[in-house]
Amino acid sequence: MIPVAEFKQFTDQQPAFKVLKPWWDVLSEYLTIAMLMIGVFGCTLQVIQDKIICLPNHVPNGTAFSDVTCEDFTKRPVSALEPIHTSAYQEMSGRQNNLDLQQYNYINQICYETALHWYAKYFPYLVVIHTLIFMVCASFWFKFPGTSSKIEHFISILSKCFDSPWTTRAISEVSEEENVSSEKMDRRRKSSAPSGETMELSPSRGSVAEKKVTGSPSSLSLLDKKEGEQAKALFEKVKKFRLHVEKGDILYTMYIRQTILKVCKFIIITTYNAILIPNISFIVPCSIKMEDMTGYDHFCCNHTKAHLFSKLAICYICFLGIYGMTCLYTLYWLFHRPLKEYSFDFAREETGIWDIPDVKNDFAFMLHLIDEYDSLYSKRFAIFLSEVSEFKLKQLNLSYEWTVEKLRQKMQKNAQDRLELHLFMLPGLPDTTFELTELQALKLELLKDVTFPNSVTQLVNLQELALINTPVKLNFTSLMFFREHLKVMLVKFDDIKDIPLWTYNLRGLEELYIVGHFNQETNRAGILECMRELRNLKVLTLHSNMSKLPASVADLATHLQRLRIHNDGTKLMTLNPLKKLFCVQELKLINCNLDRIPHAVFSLVNLQELDLRDNQLYSIEEIISFQHCRKLSCLRLWHNHIANIPDHIRKVKNLEELDLSHNRIETLPTQLFLCTKLNYLDLSHNSIQVIPPGLGVLQNLSYFAISHNSIEELPSEIFFCKRLKVLKVGHNKLRHLSDRVGWLPLLSKLELKGNQLDALPAEIGRCSALKHSGLMVESTLYETLPLEVRERMEEE
Repeated sequence: MIPVAEFKQFTDQQPAFKVLKPWWDVLSEYLTIAMLMIGVFGCTLQVIQDKIICLPNHVPNGTAFSDVTCEDFTKRPVSALEPIHTSAYQEMSGRQNNLDLQQYNYINQICYETALHWYAKYFPYLVVIHTLIFMVCASFWFKFPGTSSKIEHFISILSKCFDSPWTTRAISEVSEEENVSSEKMDRRRKSSAPSGETMELSPSRGSVAEKKVTGSPSSLSLLDKKEGEQAKALFEKVKKFRLHVEKGDILYTMYIRQTILKVCKFIIITTYNAILIPNISFIVPCSIKMEDMTGYDHFCCNHTKAHLFSKLAICYICFLGIYGMTCLYTLYWLFHRPLKEYSFDFAREETGIWDIPDVKNDFAFMLHLIDEYDSLYSKRFAIFLSEVSEFKLKQLNLSYEWTVEKLRQKMQKNAQDRLELHLFMLPGLPDTTFELTELQALKLELLKDVTFPNSVTQLVNLQELALINTPVKLNFTSLMFFREHLKVMLVKFDDIKDIPLWTYNLRGLEELYIVGHFNQETNRAGILECMRELRNLKVLTLHSNMSKLPASVADLATHLQRLRIHNDGTKLMTLNPLKKLFCVQELKLINCNLDRIPHAVFSLVNLQELDLRDNQLYSIEEIISFQHCRKLSCLRLWHNHIANIPDHIRKVKNLEELDLSHNRIETLPTQLFLCTKLNYLDLSHNSIQVIPPGLGVLQNLSYFAISHNSIEELPSEIFFCKRLKVLKVGHNKLRHLSDRVGWLPLLSKLELKGNQLDALPAEIGRCSALKHSGLMVESTLYETLPLEVRERMEEE
């Protein structure tokens, strides 16, 4: 029974392996079972029946045994057994041989070993051995170390993909969309039909479509959180498996080799069996030297199983022939078709998912084998190769995790007093976001695979969108919605070329903030030239490293009111387009490596605020030209290298705010105080030692900062500025604070820390608006104030 055990070992494979067995391999498997049964049956007969039966052949001395054959002897009737040649034979009828049973058994064994042809003896064993070899060849590629792991992994993934609820959902959603689109087309045809003609809908089709439109989900489309996570893991496994298997073709090579081996073996076995089958004979003559033992040298033997073996051999050859035909067909299939490439055209057409990629090498070969078993497996497996399908799954999982209630909890007011939702480092944008109809601002930071669907139109209050290193895709409906509703847009990317181009088509934008840098390979010309389509833009902020101002900025001249450029130290060479921005009211050129005030600025007749922070300005003699900018009220030249303030600063009479902090100014001209409209003056972080007289002229002054200088005494004129609310004189060399500080009734913030004061005047208590929180001074100095003053200042 050993052959049966071996058969079970080779046939008891994992049931899932059947998906990689095409019809010819299945037929070959059945043929090998039939051939194995033939061999097992023959082996069984060898065990339970006598192998050969011999009788003595009476040949007189001097007569050659070859003169008379066993066939001649056996063909004569028993009653006619008489000498064939009277000189050679005697009558044998009823003759005693004087041989006992043991001698006959002995003779049978000797003749079986010496006279019977080896093929007649070992035919059933040969059948079993050949069949087992065929089985090994057919299953070798499943067991080979270089292929078995790939096959097992693939079958495991395939079965999970086939049974995954996500597969059913993805296919059903496509069919749902097709039904809805068909319903819409039918309605359009009906509405466009001429008068007097009607276009009827199919009842069944119309009812189904109506059910889909009303949003009644089927039970098959439901997917719980656990199933969604399992499907997500399947997508990752399929990606990694594809990347691994597509690198080589060892599976394809091993399958070809084992098929060629089976064909060669078939040819060899068929040839030698056809030659040796005639050696299975029923009558076998036996001549042995046993006269001393038995008295006879010649015997006529009967091979009892010869007739049955010959029939089994014929059956075996027939099965072997069919087996060989399947092997030859397999070779034809292997070399006739391009099995290293696999196209999912049929899957794309049937599922409606058009981004399913084609595969190659071993991945393609296994899919070809699966199609021979059942093409449905490939169709359902293809769902997990699609990025669109994966995106839908991610959206579903996100919706489970980020419910509407959870998103509402994250909403808060931003600096512009808009209700904002900030999402950070999510794998996508939850579909539940589009149910927040009250949302006004959406901020997406470090999100992946964001696509705005048609449902974005539900955000009727959305006005502001921020994309921070978050690539976004739009369809036509979403783009039209953003064009109409978005007023503020912030796009921030490490590389400016990653900024979505559709940003420059949002014609309804009023504010645009662009943050991104040009790398060495980026073509700096043309990337920002699409802004001319922004016909309603009023505020533009560019935070980059440009070498020249984009020419398209000049196309915004009729409506642009604020232009802010942060250039991160890169020298801004060309500023000529600024001359055309006659509507600009605010201009900021920050960290642009400017060594002088650009002449193009002096042409901006409507300019109200100019900020030149963090540049390389050493001289500001050109400041006299600002007298042409009659509306200029705010000038910020802070964080530069300015050493002197020119006297003709008095020509800029409309200045209300002047910031010269963080420079190298040592002296102040008295003409500075002729800018009588100043209400904000910041001279902190310089090297000023003396404040010249005339400060009291600034009756509108409400903010004055001169901290971090070398001032030893405050002029008495400063206390005539009755509107002063903020006075910063900290970190100087003051030794005394005048009791006239009490003349400042509106003073609410006083900075004195870092000086050489010994005490504070009690008159400071007359500053009714000054509280303890607004008085920045050392605690020891604060304790010098009278108790009643401190108690009043500490009152709420």
